[in-house]
Amino acid sequence: MKELTSDCLKGFLKGRDNNSHKGCYGHLLIIAGCQDMPGAAVLATSAALQSGCGLVTLHSTRRALDSAAVNCPSAMLSQDSGDCFSQLPHDLSRYNAVCIGPGLGKAACTMKAFRNLLRHCSDCGIPMLIDADALNLLAEKPDEMEHIPSGSILTPHPGELKRLLDSVHAGTDITVLSEKCRSVIIAKGYRSRIILPDGNVFINPTGGPGLAKAGSGDVLAGLTAGLLARGYSAVEASMLGTWIHGTTGDILSRSMTMESFNSLHVAQNLYRAFHKLYSE
Repeated sequence: MKELTSDCLKGFLKGRDNNSHKGCYGHLLIIAGCQDMPGAAVLATSAALQSGCGLVTLHSTRRALDSAAVNCPSAMLSQDSGDCFSQLPHDLSRYNAVCIGPGLGKAACTMKAFRNLLRHCSDCGIPMLIDADALNLLAEKPDEMEHIPSGSILTPHPGELKRLLDSVHAGTDITVLSEKCRSVIIAKGYRSRIILPDGNVFINPTGGPGLAKAGSGDVLAGLTAGLLARGYSAVEASMLGTWIHGTTGDILSRSMTMESFNSLHVAQNLYRAFHKLYSE
């Protein structure tokens, strides 16, 4: 196992050309939220808008979109007709990456739409970041793992990871799962592990118990997917996203105490970790 360092990560950072526009920096599609969990969509979208990608579109239900219109005015909005994810957004070919899962729910129509999305993204070579309930849907239908686009990212917490591993075969090793899915796995937790399909494992030294709060994973998902859309590889996006997310938590733990900050604070302060990485 290798530990992530700021010196290593600085080598990944992409610049921005003076003669450029929003279309030069990628377009992320976020599929998140349902009528009962609109906040997850807003947190993921807020974080994605600080990732550096040029465009972010949120596909969700009316309730989540109403909240996003107020809290994330830079995002574009795509409305699902149901109370949860039930239909694919129009013209998926215009997106450079897809983030799916935060607050998604597990309705039958959501499973059907998720299966269609996996196939479309696989056919078109669009990398995905799969999080939260989308991971639980995969665990219920493990045969769908073969349709995950190569170069994608899975972001399970310990419970989700156990369900995924058990769905493949009890006792399956996480490196085997990464190879099977042709994806990087961010195993979230204290000193999160980043598992690559080639068997290499990296440890993130940043972050702490202050991040052990609802919505923290939604922020990580949006941030990391935004980096993926921006043009970073799955490996680079996973390393940068995890380090920046954790470092933001460290900064807020010192300034606000570990008890007092919440996930929205993290989403709104990611720039401070970017600044630290650029300036070190």
